[in-house]
Amino acid sequence: MEQTLASLSLQTGVSVLDHLERSMRIPVVDGLQAQGDLIVVPLHLVARAVKPDSDGPGPRGPGSWRDVPPEGVELLRAEAGGNTHSLVAEPGTCRWTTNVADETGLAIGVFTASEVVYLLHPEHGASGCAPGTYVVRRQREHDRRRGGTRFVAD
Repeated sequence: MEQTLASLSLQTGVSVLDHLERSMRIPVVDGLQAQGDLIVVPLHLVARAVKPDSDGPGPRGPGSWRDVPPEGVELLRAEAGGNTHSLVAEPGTCRWTTNVADETGLAIGVFTASEVVYLLHPEHGASGCAPGTYVVRRQREHDRRRGGTRFVAD
């Protein structure tokens, strides 16, 4: 089903900011995509470093994969407690786990989708992810003042 920002906002109850065009069709991408302080990476690109739970016994117990409900799941909330990045899917089309081993320590979780799913944020709008398996990671950036890296702050 083709989604617009207005229909996705209505489905989830997430209000988007006024500067966003609500009637636009949400683009669907099958590769890397970034949204503020998140980056979504196809699992096959980082499979050496990232290992999601196989849905067996693990550090968080058996069955750590959960269905994503139509109203979405919170991926990451802004540092100041503000706007949330949400993953939104039609019932039965997407599963999500936070039980992930990542050598870089950046992974928030992994999702696998059999249909298009959406990332939604009140400030950034929405983007679609084509069917597949993806890693959701924090983004980091170079910190010129202190040297090294820091998380991108949204």
